Amino acid sequence: MSEANNSGEPDWDTPLALTLTPAAIIQAIFGMAHTVHTGWESCVDPDLTVSELNALDEQTDNHCRLVEQEYVEDQTPEVTWHDWTVELKIGEIHVVGHWQVQVNATASDWEWCAGEAERAFSGACLLLGRRVRKGLVIEEPTESRPAARTRH
Repeated sequence: MSEANNSGEPDWDTPLALTLTPAAIIQAIFGMAHTVHTGWESCVDPDLTVSELNALDEQTDNHCRLVEQEYVEDQTPEVTWHDWTVELKIGEIHVVGHWQVQVNATASDWEWCAGEAERAFSGACLLLGRRVRKGLVIEEPTESRPAARTRH
């Protein structure tokens, strides 16, 4: 230890180095995703994007984003899917988790997917030195039937 750094505490801006692999990120952050993958480029289609939230590292090209997309698949064009994608780009590698439900799924299915994607996004943002804070969103009523009544 040098005499200049003998103050008892390391400087808060001291760079730290870790060995972090896509497998470790997938295991620790995207463990509850329906599908996960890596890539050299983004799988997000801007034409399908419903909403997007970004966290950027000003020093590098690293970023994390939470994207909601809606799409239909060729095999089942009558079914529309809603997808929450968390994309973490570190260096040249994209590590991605997806949570999907059909657009007509139950509110609890939507809430679970949204919550898991938000938790993953919050965890991934920490790798960029960013903290995520929750906010309130007002939803307009949808034309769905009320929940079935049961006796308890």
